[in-house]
This record gives sequence, structure tokens and C-alpha cells, in this order.
Amino acid sequence: MNIARLIVSALLISAATLAHALEVKPFSAAALAEAEKANQPVALQFHADWCPTCRTQDKVIQGLMTEKGLALTILKVNYDTERDLKRRFRVNTQSTLIVLRGQKETARSVNDTTADGIRGSLKTAL
Repeated sequence: MNIARLIVSALLISAATLAHALEVKPFSAAALAEAEKANQPVALQFHADWCPTCRTQDKVIQGLMTEKGLALTILKVNYDTERDLKRRFRVNTQSTLIVLRGQKETARSVNDTTADGIRGSLKTAL
């Protein structure tokens, strides 16, 4: 019985930790609209598969996923296909990260591949 309680406690702690962790999801207009309406922190990562800087950013973001205190979602935007979104946010280059709290832009970075820089940008919306 004690082992079962220990396992349940560990699972609850893990779930609570993940609930406050950085999450990366594919971009959808619905997910962005929901975050904006709820005044939630969200980041748009304008990404291109052919972009070496974008691949480096992905590795840095993966490294930040277990950090506490980064409770927000990054929506990974396809730079090559999301033309209307690029116009809306005036994005001219891939590897652009735009951080929002609701509809307010709190940070923007271009070509940043440092953990400190990306972390700092993400934290502006928290």
C-alpha cells in the first residue's frame, strides 16, 4: 500500500512540474486566439526547416523545456507557409521569436541562439 501511495505522489508531482514547464506546439490560429483571449503568455517561433539558425534555436528551446518558471507555450510557425501571420506581426526573417502576453508583444528576437537570450525573451510575458 505504501508503494502505491509513493507512486501516485510521484506522478502528481511530475504532472504539477510539467504543468509549469515550457511547451512547444505546432502553430494554429485557434491556439493563438485562445491565448490572446485568455491573456495568456505565448511565443511565436517563426521557423523554417531549411534554416540552420532555426535548428540551433530548437536545440536551445529543448534545453529550456525542463526549467521551472517558464510556464508558457511556444507555437512553432511555419515561416514558409504562414504569410498572413508574418504580415500581421511584420516578420521579415525566419528564426524570429515573438513573445506575447495576450495581444501585447513583450519581446522580439531575431537570430538569437543563446539560452540566456531566449530565456530572457520568454520571461517577459510571465
